[in-house]
This record gives sequence, C-alpha cells and structure tokens, in this order.
Amino acid sequence: MPGSALTPSKLTRIALHAQKRLGTLVLTAVLLGILALAAPHPLLRQALFSACIALIGLSGLLMWLSHRFSARRTDTLATISDFIDNDAAPSFLADEEGEILSANLSARKRFEADLGATVSGTLKNTLANPSGIMFRLQVRADTEGCAREDLVTRRGHIRLSVHPAGTGQYLWRLEDVPNAQQTADGPMLPMLLVGRTNAVLYMNEEARKLAGGRIKSLDRLFKYLPIVPGTVCDITGVEGPTRALVSEVEAGAGRRAIYLLPPGAETLASDGWNVFQDLPVPLLKVSPEGDIQAYNRLAASLIGISLKNKVHLSDLMEGLGRSITGWLAETLAGRATQQSEFLRLKRTDKEVFVQVTLNRVTEEGKPALIAVLNDATELKSLEAQFVQSQKMQAIGQLAGGVAHDFNNLLTAISGHCDLLLLRHDQGDPDFSDLVQINQNANRAAALVGQLLAFSRKQTLRPETLDMRDTLSDLTHLLNRLVGEKITLTLSHDPVLPPIRADKRQLEQVLMNLVVNARDAMRQGGEIRIVTECTDLNAPLERDRVSVPVGRYVTVQVSDDGVGIAPDKLQKVFEPFFTTKRTGEGTGLGLSTAYGIIKQTGGYIFVDSKLEVGTTFTLYFPVLEEVDLPVAAPKPIEVKPAAKHGDGVILLVEDEAPVRAFASRALRLRGYTVLEADSAEAALKTLEDASLNIDVFVTDVVMPGMDGPSWVREALKERPGVRVVFVSGYAEDSFGEAQIKIPNSVFLPKPFSLSDLTDTVHRQLH
Repeated sequence: MPGSALTPSKLTRIALHAQKRLGTLVLTAVLLGILALAAPHPLLRQALFSACIALIGLSGLLMWLSHRFSARRTDTLATISDFIDNDAAPSFLADEEGEILSANLSARKRFEADLGATVSGTLKNTLANPSGIMFRLQVRADTEGCAREDLVTRRGHIRLSVHPAGTGQYLWRLEDVPNAQQTADGPMLPMLLVGRTNAVLYMNEEARKLAGGRIKSLDRLFKYLPIVPGTVCDITGVEGPTRALVSEVEAGAGRRAIYLLPPGAETLASDGWNVFQDLPVPLLKVSPEGDIQAYNRLAASLIGISLKNKVHLSDLMEGLGRSITGWLAETLAGRATQQSEFLRLKRTDKEVFVQVTLNRVTEEGKPALIAVLNDATELKSLEAQFVQSQKMQAIGQLAGGVAHDFNNLLTAISGHCDLLLLRHDQGDPDFSDLVQINQNANRAAALVGQLLAFSRKQTLRPETLDMRDTLSDLTHLLNRLVGEKITLTLSHDPVLPPIRADKRQLEQVLMNLVVNARDAMRQGGEIRIVTECTDLNAPLERDRVSVPVGRYVTVQVSDDGVGIAPDKLQKVFEPFFTTKRTGEGTGLGLSTAYGIIKQTGGYIFVDSKLEVGTTFTLYFPVLEEVDLPVAAPKPIEVKPAAKHGDGVILLVEDEAPVRAFASRALRLRGYTVLEADSAEAALKTLEDASLNIDVFVTDVVMPGMDGPSWVREALKERPGVRVVFVSGYAEDSFGEAQIKIPNSVFLPKPFSLSDLTDTVHRQLH
C-alpha cells in the first residue's frame, strides 16, 4: 500500500520505541531459553527454542536501530545547538517530556539561578503555570507545525513559541515584548489578568506592590464586586484603603486584563495625563463647563477628527435628552442619578454609540471630570435590532387588525355609494360627488392593501413567471412613470430560469423601486434594471440575514441619484419612513416591497452612497423543474349566463352597516335574503327545516362562533349548500379551514355591489 514503507522518520520512531522496550525483549528471550531447557516434550522444547532465537535476533536488530538513532539524534542535537547558540532570545531544545537537551547562551545567562532539568522547571518563577502552557502549545505545534502565545509576567510581556525539531524534539524560544503600558513619560500601570471565575492569573510588579504580594482572587483587592469598568472603585491595598479608576480589556479565552490608576489618583498633576495616553480605554478630561482639556489616543481614534482641545462635549455627542452641561454639573455635585449614559457620536462617516461614565477628580485644587468611553455601537445595534423586530411585529399585528376594521368601514362606504350610484345617472348634480367618494374609498382600500403587504398578511396568487416577460410587459408603464429626463435601461441574462411569484404584486414592487429611483434624480439620469441568474455556493451573510445556498434570479434596480445617508439606510424598509419632503410620499412604498418580497420567499437588500447612487437587489429562488403528468385538455363548455334572482341567501354579518348594504344589494338582484347578526342566530334560523337555503354568505371573524365553525355545523344537516366567506383579513389567515369546507369561495373586503352579487351568482350557477 502507498505510504506503508518504512521511511527514515518511521525507523526513527521505531528506534525510539525500541530503546524503551529492549530490556524487556532480552529478559523475555532468556526466560524462553530456560523454559525450553526444562520442557519435557520435544515439540514444546523446539517451539520455545525457536521463539527464543527469534527474540534474540529481534533484540539485535533493535539494538542496531537504537545505536543508529542515538548517533543521528546526537548529530541533530549538535546542529540545532550550534544554530541557536548565538540567538539573542533565550532558547531551549527539549524532548517531548520537556527535558532540556540543550540551552543557548542567552538562556543560560537569563535563567542562571533557575535553570533546571526541564523547561517548565526553569520557567516556574517566570510563569504561574508553565506546565499547562507548554502542554497547550506543544499540542498545537504537533497539529499546526508551530505555536506561540503572548503572556504577561511580573517582568513584563513575553512571547513563548515552540517548533518541532525532529522526532521527539522541540525548540522553545522566549522573546520580550515591549509593554504598551510602559511609556517614557509615565510609570507602568498596575495590571491583573483575571479568569472567568475572578481568579487572578497574573499580576505585574506594580499590581503586586499595590496589593502587598500575590493574590488569588479579586475579592482580596476590591471591596465591592463585581467591578464596573470605567468607574472609581474602593481598593484594599497594602498601605490601607484607597481608590482607583478601573479599566478592562478582553484578553481572550474568557480572560480579561484589569488596569488601575496609581493609588491615590484623586489628584491629577498637570503633566500626569501622559499616564493615560496608552491606557487601553478611551479617556477624556473635561472641565466643569464641558470643554475638553485633554484626551488619550484611543479617544481620538473613537471620536474622530472633531475631537480637539477646548471643544465642548455637546459638539462631539448627542442623545442625552437634556443639557450635557447640566449633566456635568449634577455629576460634580454628586446628584447624578446614574453613573453612565449612552450617547451617539456626531460622526458623519458612520454611526457610533458610546457609553460615557463620568468620574470626579481634583486638579490643583480645582474639580474636573474624567470621562471613560466604551464603544457601545454593537450593543446599541443589537438593542435597535430587538426593538425594531418588536416594532415590526407590533405594526404587523396592528396592520392586520386595522385592515379588518377599516375594510368593514370601507365596505359599508363604497357599498352604500354603489347603491346611490344606481339611483343617479351622469347628468345628476350629485353623480360626480358620488364618484369621488367611490374613488377615494378605493384609494383607502389600496392603502390598507399596502399595510397588509408590509405585514405579510395579504393573499398572494403565485404563478410561474419569466422575469424577462414580466419586465417586458411592464416596460411601457415604467417609461411613462420615469418621464422624459430619465433613461430606463433593461439588461437581461440570456438564460433566466422561471420563478414563482404573484405577478401583480411583483409589478407593484418594481414600480415602487423605479419611482423612488426617479425621485432621487431630480435633474435626470439613468435607471438600470439588470436581471441575472446567480448560484450561491455558500450562504450569503449580510444585513443580519442569511441567504441559503442555491440558485436565484436577481433583479437590480440602480440609479445615480442623491443616495441615502448611512444612518438612514437601515430604516428605509420601515413603514411611514421617507426621505422625501412632506407631502411627496407616504413612506409605504419600500415597506410594501419588503413585505411582498418576504412573503414570496425572496430577499431584498439595499446599497447606497451619498451623491453616488442607490442599488436595490432582489433575490428570488429559482423554481425547481418538476415533471408533472400533462392532463388532456377538456373541451370548454359555453353555458348561457343565468339570470339573478333565483335563490335564497342566508347572510351572516356582525357589522350592521355591512349587513345592511349586502342585504340591499342582493335583494336588488332579486334574491331572497335572510339576515343574522351572529353565528348562533344563523344556526337558530336553520332549525326551521322548511327553509330551503341555497347559499351561505358569512363573515369569517365574528364574536362567539366564527364563520367556518358554524358553517361546518350547518352542513351536517344541509350538505349541499354553497358558501361564500367574506373577511377583512387575508385569505391565508383561515385558508386551512376553508379547504376543509366543500363548495366554498372567498371574497375579500372591501367588495363592491357587483363583486358580491357576481360571486353569489357564480356559486349558484
């Protein structure tokens, strides 16, 4: 088999193993020889002698391999030792057990007093747990080829690295890393490295001086736990109680580094700000009036170019909800209700939130404030996502409820308007007013439809679509929408698979996007619509959404308009949010598009830059081809249209205005109508067996028993009756219940007089 040959490295491992087992083999051979001499049976004696001779031969072979290995190992050890001897960093060559085979000159000088038989023993006074660290690094080196780790010691930061140096040998190397907390102008800050359980893993020399020696847990040093980064904490030091400003930095693997200001830091010398320059937390020194007096490097990096001396704090951040000067005064007076506040930086390039904690200090007998900043952008983003999710859910539920109640009102308004129009011709003075009422009722119904689209509670009629054909049918209308100043360009992928969507709703989405692009280019420009087939071989992660692997038809609508500001980009899909001037938009266009795309099973993303343009990208899953049996076409039978007025209708509606309109509309067409204001009243009416009912017309959602429930009960005694369900909610909200009821159709509210009578007529005939 390939790879099964004895390579030199395999022979070396065999020899290394043989060194440990050679004595056992020789002893076993001697015992077999003794047993052979004492064996009474000739065959047993011969077998034992054969085994003894085989073991003696194997022992000889292993002795030869062991000798060869020892010679090679000695040569390798000498070569590596010569190579590392002049290295400035302390280096050790050790075996896999950590036993030192060779140490270079730098290591012998540095660890002259601690140099032991093993590397871990040599480092016992340098590292708190050298054995555990070395085991971790050695395992990583075996799998990755090398490993290193930066560690904090009493003498400062060191970097411990390890490389495999042949079979069973490892090269260990220590490098001193310059301590970022040691500056030319200031002293080293006390630092503690703490684990998940508040156990103190390391302390630098300044921290040991402060605590009076090595401590094992934070409760030995801090009076109150848990400690809050950015605040002044009470400390029990070796010289008595004191206070220190605490900052905290993540150190990986669940550890954190805690830095302290020097003990007794209530007084800040004029040149003492240099101590803070490299502190790993953004800091500002603020006057009682709110002017910036000093700041460190991290604060400048976080706040940006607007941070300068003597600039007021209110010019850098906002969102307190009250005067920043008043907040500073309350903190100086000790009346502040909370130590920290979340504020938004006034940066124009990106949105940044900070948690600001104020601490009072004294400088030359005058009060001042130290502001400790923590970047809270991710926290506020998560909070905003949670609030946005709750808000969207609440608006969705509100939209469904409003749609139901509003659709009942619109049904009554438009229905009674239809009844009035029947009694007025075009020459009547009131005819135009009635038409206006009817048209505005229809506009209101369209607005409710947009709310339902946003909340994804509308009834979709999906069909198989070719995006090229859909856009081709829509091109004429889109050209009229964009006007003469703007050019509309379409580009299609030559091979575009079909998708499944509601064509009418998809056209609504495209029109909304094109209209927005047009409004973003007041002076004219070009709108580009590009369709492509995209294969995602890995999930697409963006905008807190993961698009699964698969094939998608993408539609991009791009413009060269004014663009959308970064802080507003995440809000564009919210209902009623608009960047247009008052009266120019409802803020429902993009929220409607978002709801339609999501309900279709697709995805929508937006990219925008100010004064460059905006691109909306839609992803639609490709419709997988399924071979279905093709049914033979049935001959179309043309039936003569039946006349109205040949049936008995049971109308069940809890809304009196809607019931009044529907009853009058059906009676005008000649039907006999029985009315009921609840499901219970309808079932009471049906107790009269002499009544012959042809169609049930019933609302779906009613107080008490709902529409589907009472209809199922009634059909037990009258199985042949047909049903018309009406509702202000979407059909999907009770679709499963309707499927179980035979001969039933759905009529959404608001409906017109002709919609109702035609639906009843089709059910009867």
